[in-house]
Amino acid sequence: MRIVDTHLHLVFMDRFTYPWLAGAGALNRDWHAEAYFTEAEKLGIEAALHMEVDVAESDMEAETRFVLGAHPKIAGAIAACRPESPDFPAYLDRLAAIPGVKAFRRILHTSPDELSQSPLFAENLRLLGSRNLPFDLCVLARQLPVGGELVAKCPDTQFILDHCGVPDVAGNAIDPWRDNIKKLAELPNVAAKISGIVAYADPNWTVDDLRPYVEHIIDSFGWDRVVFGSDYPVLTLTADLTRWVTALKEIVGGASPDEQAKLFHRNAERLYRL
Repeated sequence: MRIVDTHLHLVFMDRFTYPWLAGAGALNRDWHAEAYFTEAEKLGIEAALHMEVDVAESDMEAETRFVLGAHPKIAGAIAACRPESPDFPAYLDRLAAIPGVKAFRRILHTSPDELSQSPLFAENLRLLGSRNLPFDLCVLARQLPVGGELVAKCPDTQFILDHCGVPDVAGNAIDPWRDNIKKLAELPNVAAKISGIVAYADPNWTVDDLRPYVEHIIDSFGWDRVVFGSDYPVLTLTADLTRWVTALKEIVGGASPDEQAKLFHRNAERLYRL
């Protein structure tokens, strides 16, 4: 099965500033493409989208430009942005002109809920829709209703929910996450990325610990609105890439080859225009 990874982080400590990494323990080091692809290629991962790594705001544009040339198998970049800024339209003009920019993201799961609720934030995200550029939505489980409000304000913009909506897998807290996911999935302009959940699981997680979250995402969004993401290297907090891919393949092993192809590469190619 061909796999396109829609969520690869690379870290270059000598080039960019990552304020959040100081408190991120084992993640606080370089993470380069060569090490990732050495493992990824053995799993059938033939291409990856680089996901912005919440660099300092002054480094956002430079990060995007640099990572697009970091490895031949990086198929595009999901660029950092600040939709709360009046300068967003000019920034969008510059970044959208870079070949390989496929989408944008603004970290929300570590931001105040009200950040995404301003009229300006939604107005700027509607500009992405006019350019056929998706927005990756990264919110905590408790913020799913807030995320849904934002999605509803931008009906012509494609949203992709990161990390299954960040459920507390370690705490087995499937509710109210389950109902909030179902409500979000009712909005036709949002898809879901099956990624990240191992980082929110106990280090000794089993496939059955992950299964209810993955299956509920697929049941809610359907096979046409799900994509795969590794969340490398954040997943290394509780696993490695091989363990995560192997677990997910086991969970969806009963699906048809066509359904699995949609999850592992076909939907990503369509949504991110690869």
